[in-house]
Amino acid sequence: MSYLCLENVVKTFDKTEVVKKMNLEIKKGELVSFLGPSGCGKTTTLNMIAGFLEVDGGRIVVDGKPVHLLPPNKREMGMVFQNYALFPHMTVFDNVAYGLKLRKVPKGEIRERVLEALEMVRLAGYEKRYPKELSGGQQQRVSLARALVIKPKVLLLDEPLSNLDAKLRQEMREEIVEIQKKVGITTIFVTHDQEEALAISDRIAVMYEGRIEQMDTPVEIYNHPKTDFVSRFIGEVNQIQGQVVETYNGQQCKITFDGYEQVISKLGVKDSVMNFYLRPEKIQLAQTNREGLHVKLERKMFLGAKTRYILQFKEKQLIADISNTVLNPDLIKEGQDVYAVWNPEELLLVKK
Repeated sequence: MSYLCLENVVKTFDKTEVVKKMNLEIKKGELVSFLGPSGCGKTTTLNMIAGFLEVDGGRIVVDGKPVHLLPPNKREMGMVFQNYALFPHMTVFDNVAYGLKLRKVPKGEIRERVLEALEMVRLAGYEKRYPKELSGGQQQRVSLARALVIKPKVLLLDEPLSNLDAKLRQEMREEIVEIQKKVGITTIFVTHDQEEALAISDRIAVMYEGRIEQMDTPVEIYNHPKTDFVSRFIGEVNQIQGQVVETYNGQQCKITFDGYEQVISKLGVKDSVMNFYLRPEKIQLAQTNREGLHVKLERKMFLGAKTRYILQFKEKQLIADISNTVLNPDLIKEGQDVYAVWNPEELLLVKK
């Protein structure tokens, strides 16, 4: 059952709709990421949910109750900001306790809940320190503790890891997921980092130009993108054209890729051209003159566990990422002719 709902939500700036009749349903305890390029409307949508921006159309419902007309402090939501937004003149304890004091929680309960929250984010013993005495990761933990200590109905995180270095980002995102699952709180995580979204989310809402292009599990988003934008935005893809040479029973067709023929479980029109996307890791290489797409290895890049092969096919390039346990990168030399092969089921055919 849906816990947080957006119903035809609209936001307009200077007569331009930046969020366009958005509909969204999130289950209780679910972690959903808003993922998309800058300007797609993900932070604007988050701010409308939080109450920092007014809704120009539609409504927002939490646990069956409309909240879009309530001020932020009445919505029972916790917010973690990109820049942490800690008070520099307050100790860690006072920063975390701030929301509880505003709610006039008794002092004894405040202390108990603050210490519990700091324990949860692994900052026990840091109560008397000031933000300037903390690392970026520690400041982010304080911000998270401050959001959780009020026991919100929904936790909102606005690109909370963008100011951290790569290693710390990975550590913090794992901690956030661990805490979120432990507490069981409904969470929205805004990010433009697709790897981050794929790693932490129960579901991902891929946004583009104020709309949700696709909302699905990370596996479905990656393996079965439903639109042209999602195919290109999530991961890397090769775009390749094939011509339909035969059709079978109105359910299958034979495609030729410059002589490399495959039967696919898609409907096509004979002699028409179909555009496909193919993930780099789905391509394998063969040296012998076998069935496959004839290409030339322009360049290869050793990337540790895998090697990236840049392949020249007519006027365009294809990319193949192959595990070094599957293919020894020393076996194929740059400038060599090889054959690219793939499973026809891995070809992505999506709508524009």
